[in-house]
Amino acid sequence: MEKQHVFDQIPDYLDGKLDMSEKAKFEQHIAECADCKKEVEEMKAFFNVFEEEIPTPTNRLKTKFETALEEEKMNRGKVVQMESKPSSNWTNNVLKIAASIAILVASFQMGSLFQQRKVDQDIAQLQDETNQMKQTAMLSLMENQSASKRIQGVNYIEEFEKPDAAIIKALSNRLLYDDNDNVRMTAFEALVKFTSSETVKSTFIEALEKEKNPSIQVAIIQALVKIQEKKAAEPMKKLLEKEDTQPFIKEQIRAVLPSIS
Repeated sequence: MEKQHVFDQIPDYLDGKLDMSEKAKFEQHIAECADCKKEVEEMKAFFNVFEEEIPTPTNRLKTKFETALEEEKMNRGKVVQMESKPSSNWTNNVLKIAASIAILVASFQMGSLFQQRKVDQDIAQLQDETNQMKQTAMLSLMENQSASKRIQGVNYIEEFEKPDAAIIKALSNRLLYDDNDNVRMTAFEALVKFTSSETVKSTFIEALEKEKNPSIQVAIIQALVKIQEKKAAEPMKKLLEKEDTQPFIKEQIRAVLPSIS
């Protein structure tokens, strides 16, 4: 006897409308089928509710039962009760194992993510500490009494992709105030890579007004013309008026001045 047929016969069975043969087959089936027996017990619970209102089972009882049964089926369609099915134990175990694996994988991935973030933070902190050490060494060397040490300090700029304001200021001071020509030229060569900085532009203009070394003067003029710094026109005109300005410097200025005036 198929399970669906048993479900169809439950109201008649509980209503006492099955003949002896049908009743015997029905009872034999539910004795062997735990699921069907459970359905019968659940339906009896419905009967008990209805019996409080209707002492004697009638056709109205069957109608109420079928309505309740349809509602129950609809509810079962929304919520899967895996434990009520014969194969549910196996399926439930599989899903539990799958869920456990999923949780384990997720935990591992989260752990790896957090670990990677920690590693990245440690690396970033180490790099920052290293840069601080390099900057301290660089600034210290640039204040050294030895010109060669100051040049060594200036050359430390190669270690910094994006030097901060303190480094730019230290290099500017070497270009403006160092008494050694080689140190000033080295400082200029370091700063010329950062002409997008307003500090560097201002430093070059100030250096042009006070620099006495012709080679450095030419280098600064060429750098200012290259970036088309119009504020450089005024100090260039002053150099033209000075008697001690080298003739070839004046020629250089006359050649480039129209392009930035």
